[in-house]
Amino acid sequence: MSKFFIYILLFFSISLGHAKEFEIDLDLGEEINEVCAGCHGEYGEGGKQGEYPRLAGLPAEYIIQQLKLFKEEKRKNMPMRPYANERELPDEDIPSIAAFLSQIELTSQMPDFDEDMPAYEKLLIAKKVFNIPKAEGDIALGEKIYKTECKSCHGDRGLGKKNSNMPQLTGQYTEYMLKQMKQIAHGQREHDDDADVFAAMKAKEIQAIMAYLSVMDD
Repeated sequence: MSKFFIYILLFFSISLGHAKEFEIDLDLGEEINEVCAGCHGEYGEGGKQGEYPRLAGLPAEYIIQQLKLFKEEKRKNMPMRPYANERELPDEDIPSIAAFLSQIELTSQMPDFDEDMPAYEKLLIAKKVFNIPKAEGDIALGEKIYKTECKSCHGDRGLGKKNSNMPQLTGQYTEYMLKQMKQIAHGQREHDDDADVFAAMKAKEIQAIMAYLSVMDD
């Protein structure tokens, strides 16, 4: 049986920016994800070519941080407003959905199936195969810029950092990342001190970074 359907109750501390600590219930996280799945997919794979981003495998701390920003309306997003509020998503529930999404593992290639494997099991595995299409752009230039400007936070291959609020970029939709970089450059989204860096980049440089990241999950 998949670990997504095993009822587990974990207790550990994740701070929401104040002194309170909440227990994590993956059963509850799975239940909340049924609402999230309407846009972000059953396994957090996102959808509509990046209109709804991938959430699967993102660090729990990062998911908590972003949900908190949505709730406080410091990160503006109309589709999230009906869901990211105290009535629909109280603070004590946030660590559970964050933990549930963070432990979903998507693969980038279809595995070799045992010929005796039931068709339904093959279907479940296939649903978790997720690969970003190759983006146009100068991959070599993108690698150079990425390793200068992005590597220190998001890792050598764009896989982010576990147990931190640094998300993976590899395996995320190209269109979604382009939109976020634009918002950061225009001060519409918080992102440390990098807004000036993005604002100074030429369009071909940004596209080059996208091209590089799009082949990192091959």
